[in-house]
Amino acid sequence: METASRVELIAKGGLSEVPSQYIQPPDARPNLHNAGDAAQIPTVDLSSSDSAREAIGDACRNWGAFHVINHGVPINLLDRIRALGRSFFQDSPMEEKLRYACDSTSAASEGYGSRMLLGAKDDVVLDWRDYFDHHTFPISRRNPSRWPIHPPDYRQVVGEYGDEMKKLAQMLLGLISESLSLPCSSIEEAVGEIYQNITVSYYPPCPQPELTLGLQSHSDMGAITLLIQDDVEGLQLYKDAQWLTVPPISDAILVLIADQTEIITNGIYKSAEHRAVTNANRARLSVATFHDPSKSARIAPVSQLSPPFYKEVVYGQYVSSWYSKGPEGKRNLDALLC
Repeated sequence: METASRVELIAKGGLSEVPSQYIQPPDARPNLHNAGDAAQIPTVDLSSSDSAREAIGDACRNWGAFHVINHGVPINLLDRIRALGRSFFQDSPMEEKLRYACDSTSAASEGYGSRMLLGAKDDVVLDWRDYFDHHTFPISRRNPSRWPIHPPDYRQVVGEYGDEMKKLAQMLLGLISESLSLPCSSIEEAVGEIYQNITVSYYPPCPQPELTLGLQSHSDMGAITLLIQDDVEGLQLYKDAQWLTVPPISDAILVLIADQTEIITNGIYKSAEHRAVTNANRARLSVATFHDPSKSARIAPVSQLSPPFYKEVVYGQYVSSWYSKGPEGKRNLDALLC
């Protein structure tokens, strides 16, 4: 992890230029003036499962992502977890944040951090982001004593949020299965016991946003990700050879198909390649809830969708490769093509 003084300067917007370790190579820098608009990204109304099923199938085939409304998660819970995240990153002193520092040598370690990829190589370009990762499922992984104590309802809200997101993820995996004319339980059974992490990401104002990325280009490695944003734009999807900005919708939840679901559906449904850009004026916050297989799970295309286009993979090995080599778009998934 970086030194506390540098993290604190960045978090407070106290730098006039970007430190060298955050400067992306020229071919990875965002073109902030020519980003397309992803306003046409599908929005699926979950109040009718019949119409939702067809719409979800189209979205998974063509986008790998879609918004859901009438999703059953209380809107005040979405608002509350955003407020708690903002309070932690903006109001907590650095000493308090570092009490919860994650293990920078371990992949997806729980706690507060600022460096996603493993290794001590100095040439790794850092994302312009701080985050707090919470382990919430299975329940045996859930240890609220590792989460912030302020505001007083922080731990309760994170627990409730995780419960609601897991229910929604299971519903969506069922609808995704059915949209392929598979039994409702097909994808969830292929995934096995769900491991859930909730990651609150904070992107401070950046003095030179044209040189940085808040989060580098990647597709999520698990099964399905449910994401909410605040009202600041920054999330981009890669589609048809261009980056499209995803407009924030405060009451909606963005669904991102992840790599293991692409494997399980034999490439019929694509995981969503995405990234985050920064801006000079406003901080941005998002909350991503990841639903993944266990590290020992063996993932392969379901037998009904043959012949297989992907090799079987042990999920823990996939995770290790992703964190040690870096995502670079979808190269880890492409390596499994038969």
